[in-house]
Amino acid sequence: MELPVNKFKHALKAGKPQIGIWSSLSSHIVAEILSNSGFDWVLLDTEHSPNELPMVQQQLHAMQGGSANPIVRVPWNDMVMVKRFLDIGAQSLLLPYVQSVEEARNAVAYTRYPQDGVRGVAGATRAAGYGRIKDYLKNAHQELCVLVQVETRKAMASIEAIAAVDGVDGVFIGPIDLSADMGYLGNWQHPEVWKVMEDAAKKIRKAGKAPGILVGEAHGQRGLDLGYLFVAVGADAGMLVRGADALAAKFKR
Repeated sequence: MELPVNKFKHALKAGKPQIGIWSSLSSHIVAEILSNSGFDWVLLDTEHSPNELPMVQQQLHAMQGGSANPIVRVPWNDMVMVKRFLDIGAQSLLLPYVQSVEEARNAVAYTRYPQDGVRGVAGATRAAGYGRIKDYLKNAHQELCVLVQVETRKAMASIEAIAAVDGVDGVFIGPIDLSADMGYLGNWQHPEVWKVMEDAAKKIRKAGKAPGILVGEAHGQRGLDLGYLFVAVGADAGMLVRGADALAAKFKR
């Protein structure tokens, strides 16, 4: 049994734009549907949705064979949480609220086995093919993608140094939290916020890493034009709400 290749990680390294969608409905059925929709990646969110470890494992199962790579946003940049999601087979992780170089280094260390990190060692996990993947412990890091989320003015002040941390593959900008921290709560589309996000993309690329962002369908192309490499252009919950509201309204007039 071979170590699965992380197509998303290698695409970012090659500079190929990756179009994704956010999934917070916490459903393996939704994950399966989205994984075969033509997206490059699907973000399985556990920070802002009632999505727990066994549920995420079901979603990873459901996405096998789909065209989209799963990314799991863990609830916190925490050693135990990272270890558990890696053990069930997540290869790409988004770690929220990274504020400093130290926190970015910690994020990487949580994904690496000793002596390069502090990930707890277990041999018969799903990630290791239940022990069938030869030399998993030695080679796992080669296919792991570490994405850190930057979403405050404090983090933005150190964004170049955060991006430069060895082992960080990409830096994701959280527009809603960033705009709130900048004093524009509920208005992430404010010109001043876009200005900061444009500058961030340049700095991340200058550090040789991939910038990412969630901007939705209306602003997806703008995100790509600014140089963002992995861009989420929609979210399952929002699509369901809009579609359901429009259908009901059509017949309720």
